[in-house]
Amino acid sequence: MRGLLGAFVLAALTAHAAFGATTPAKPKPDKPAAAKPKPPAGASFESFLQSLWPFAQAEGISRATFDEAFDSLTIDASIVALTKKQSEFSKPIWSYLAGAVSSQRIERGRAAAEQYADSLARIESQYGVPKEIVLGVWGMETNYGSFTGDKDVIRSLATLAYVRYRGTFFRDELMQALRIIDDAHIPRSRIRGSWAGAMGHTQFMPSSFMKYAVGGKNIWGSAPDALASTANYLAQKGWQSGLPWGVEVSVPTDLDYRTVRRSFSAWASAGVTAVNGGALPRSGEALLFMPAGAKGPAFLLTDNFAVIKTYNMSDAYALGVAHLGDRVMGRPRIQGTWPAADPLPSKALREDVQRQLRRLGFYDQEIDGRLGSGTRDAVRRFQLAEGVNPADGYATAALLARMKAAKR
Repeated sequence: MRGLLGAFVLAALTAHAAFGATTPAKPKPDKPAAAKPKPPAGASFESFLQSLWPFAQAEGISRATFDEAFDSLTIDASIVALTKKQSEFSKPIWSYLAGAVSSQRIERGRAAAEQYADSLARIESQYGVPKEIVLGVWGMETNYGSFTGDKDVIRSLATLAYVRYRGTFFRDELMQALRIIDDAHIPRSRIRGSWAGAMGHTQFMPSSFMKYAVGGKNIWGSAPDALASTANYLAQKGWQSGLPWGVEVSVPTDLDYRTVRRSFSAWASAGVTAVNGGALPRSGEALLFMPAGAKGPAFLLTDNFAVIKTYNMSDAYALGVAHLGDRVMGRPRIQGTWPAADPLPSKALREDVQRQLRRLGFYDQEIDGRLGSGTRDAVRRFQLAEGVNPADGYATAALLARMKAAKR
């Protein structure tokens, strides 16, 4: 699962059959905000579910829907372990991309692009989001609808709410899932999805469905509805029409790393060039991204890359979406050379990097072993402070040793 879970849970975390025609949503009466009861310590799963009625009532959900949703429901003991296994955060980015942008997925994407050419053209015209980005999301999320999830969404969300994974997030998503059922978008018996409650061809979380689903809103059974809803989501999140997601570039050895966000014209003046020999965009700004350090591929990322990350906060995921879309359109593979091995192969080592950076005053975020943009920026500032060249933000075992030897 990836999907729109990343849009909410991954503000530091971080991502998913036709069910017939939908009917218009029933208007919900305005009701005062409910109190926020907390289940008593040690509460059984059943009593916890019943404690949710005030929240459901405040959403205007009928008692009949509430009772049907939770009838004979049991906890799913397999769910919690899955929260620790998101590959976009645990694998080296090059290993992740090798699986995400496979030849099989590229070919399936090209077939999907041909099959839905008319719908994709209309969607791109209406929302301004390129068809390759929408196809990239679709391919990354469910391999073009080939697997949209087989978990009972209500059971998954209730389980995660009960164990309070990510605070109240999953309780709130559970309420939105009940609204989806109550509004007759899909029957209770057929609301299936990922272990974390993401649904349909492009894996919308329930709250995102309520905000961004368009057309017939049949994201489970209609690929055009799901693709339009995804484009609407990205457009609402700020996609800028005509701006690429990014450009793979070559970086001069004497680059000044003190500033990693500049205008494209400033990057060109600094000697940064596109690897394909073309010109950099004439307008806009971009962030230098070197996910494997100065010796690996380098990219200038625009604000549109950040929009992709609202779907899932992983850089690896967003690069997978962007690169898969490019490959589906016949564009070349990434030209830079990835490392042969991960310099920090264990989560314990990655956490140690973050601990050392925190000790030295460069890092104030969660110690989670996920070397995302916050950690890379902290590494770069450490490198600059220590006179390490290039200050590329790439953590290695040698750099970790240097951190441990450094005095605060």
